[in-house]
Amino acid sequence: MRAVVQNDKNRALRGVWVRGGLAALTAAALVSGCAQSDAPSAEARPAPGRQQPLQAPPARALDAYAAKLRASAAARAATAKRWKLARVPLVAPAPPAKKPRIATRKGFEVDDHTADKLPPVFTTIPTEEKIVFLTIDDGAEKDPAFLRMMSELRIPYTAFLSDYLVKEDYGYFARMQRAGVGLHNHTLHHPYLPGLSYARQKREICGMQDVIEKRYGKRPVLFRPPFGNYNRDTLRAAKSCGITHAPLWNEEVFVDRWEYREWDREIHAGDIVLSHFRGKQHWKGTMTDMIRRFLDRITAEGYAVARLEDYL
Repeated sequence: MRAVVQNDKNRALRGVWVRGGLAALTAAALVSGCAQSDAPSAEARPAPGRQQPLQAPPARALDAYAAKLRASAAARAATAKRWKLARVPLVAPAPPAKKPRIATRKGFEVDDHTADKLPPVFTTIPTEEKIVFLTIDDGAEKDPAFLRMMSELRIPYTAFLSDYLVKEDYGYFARMQRAGVGLHNHTLHHPYLPGLSYARQKREICGMQDVIEKRYGKRPVLFRPPFGNYNRDTLRAAKSCGITHAPLWNEEVFVDRWEYREWDREIHAGDIVLSHFRGKQHWKGTMTDMIRRFLDRITAEGYAVARLEDYL
C-alpha cells in the first residue's frame, strides 16, 4: 500500500516531536453603528402647509464612532508594543460567504481517494486574500504567557492535539478553547501511522476523537497525521471516525527559523503554517518568541492571520 511520507528527518524520534513553531496573530477593530427610523411618528409629522425642518447629521454619533476607532487602534498598538512586536498585526478580512472548494493537493492522493470520498489532504486554502492560517501541534508545552499573548493580540489559530501530551493538563487546552481556538485530532500517541494496521490506526484516531469530545464537548472534524505521513488506511480510518479534512502545511515556523515546502521559500496567500507547542527545553526560546517571529514576518509582508475553520 502506497504511503505518503513527508521529508522529515526527525520521524524516528519518540515522545515529544521536536519540530518547532511560531505562531502568532492579529487584533480586531471595534465596530459600532447607529440606526435611525425613516418613518416619523404622527407627533413628529409637520403641520399641513409647513415645511419640515432639516435634520442635522448625527454628528455626536459619528464623533463617538471615530473615537472608538482611535481608541481601538491605540489599544492594538499598545498591545503589540507590550509583546515586543515590530509592527501591529494586520486584521484579516471577513471570511467569504461561500467557502472555497478544498481538493487534495496533486501528488498527495491515495488509491481511490476521490472514488471513496476520503478526506482531502491539502497545504493551502484557495484565496486571493493576503492571509495565512496558523496551526500548532501536539500539546507538549503549556505556557500561560502564550495564551495571554494570543488572547490580547486576538490572533486566531488551530490546535491539533495528542492525548499522551495533553492529558498532563486538560485544563490548559480548555482555557484555549474558551478563547475561541478549535481543538482537533493529532492521534492518541503520535505514531508513524503507515506502519500500523487499519485497526490500530482507527484506534489512534477514533480514540482521540473520544478524548476531545469527552473533555471539550465537541467531536473534531479536522485531523493531521503525525509527521504528515499517511496511507489509504489512515484516511479510511479518519473518515470512519468523523473526519472531513486533513490539513497539512506549507511552512513551518520555529523560534529561530522558518522551513518551507515550496522551492521559492516564500509565503503565499492561503498558506497553512505549522508550529508546535514547545519551550526552552526543546527550542532556543519560548512559545511567545516563536509567535513574535511568525507575526513580524507575515506582517512585514502584508499578511494577516485568519481562522482555518472559517474556510472549511
